[in-house]
Amino acid sequence: MIPNYQSCMRPALAHVADGQLHRSREVKEALADQFELSDAERAELLPSGRQRVIDSRVGWALTYLSQAGLVNRPSRGIVQITAEGKAALQSYPERIDNRVLEQYPSYREFLDRSRAAKSVESASSVEQAPAEVSPEDLLATAVAENTAAVQGELLKRALALDPRGFELLVLRLLAAMGYGKSGAVEHSGQSGDGGIDGIISQDPLGLDRIYLQAKQYATDRTVGRPTLQAFAGALMSAQGDRGVFLTTASFTREAIVEARRVNLRIELIDGKRLAELMLRHGVGVQAKTSVTLYDLDEDFFEEL
Repeated sequence: MIPNYQSCMRPALAHVADGQLHRSREVKEALADQFELSDAERAELLPSGRQRVIDSRVGWALTYLSQAGLVNRPSRGIVQITAEGKAALQSYPERIDNRVLEQYPSYREFLDRSRAAKSVESASSVEQAPAEVSPEDLLATAVAENTAAVQGELLKRALALDPRGFELLVLRLLAAMGYGKSGAVEHSGQSGDGGIDGIISQDPLGLDRIYLQAKQYATDRTVGRPTLQAFAGALMSAQGDRGVFLTTASFTREAIVEARRVNLRIELIDGKRLAELMLRHGVGVQAKTSVTLYDLDEDFFEEL
């Protein structure tokens, strides 16, 4: 019998306990061996027909472990245990599941993002009472959890970039959003740049400009009023009147008030919104699966 994704969590974590880099594919095959799946069970596909069931369940187990901070994903298809993950193996010798993961702040933040994206209970409640949930709710829950998971991974990868890489990411995002289409998107971040990391020219002559600043801070940090005041000063020095301040962190209330107070147009984008925009505009992500739901056409039958 193919185990559910929660039953895959501790075995997957134990498989990477040596601290080395492991391929996700290797972990999936190792768990298929450990659970002694038959050839038929190994070959069983999801309804979409695009992925094996065991691959999906181990993949979700690794995703949730990553959201809890028990494993890292330094690059695509690679998994590595963290110090927290090693400690979890010691603390929970029998089983690690959603209830265990809920003790970790980063996992609770992930759940909050899921619930904010769609007001449906977490995936664990769906597994406990599948008959009470419609196909639409199941799909909406899956989409919400996938969205929250990918947004969390996007922020992690953005934080892992060097400062220049992060500034280029921000410029790629704004270009994908349509800024600079008639002009140019220019990276200017360097020592002595006066707090301006990029310039978007909205027209070919560069007369209509938007100035950018990108700050790569830990997600639990905040950007305060003094930093906004410094950016406003840099804008005025550049004779600009429009700016975008992006960060992986969040803004204090005072910073938000300052951005509204100054006689300039400054748009603030925090880490949560940054990840949402990257996902919406396809920056750093790729579409994986498309699903169509059908409903009965009552009008068709009434006309017969």
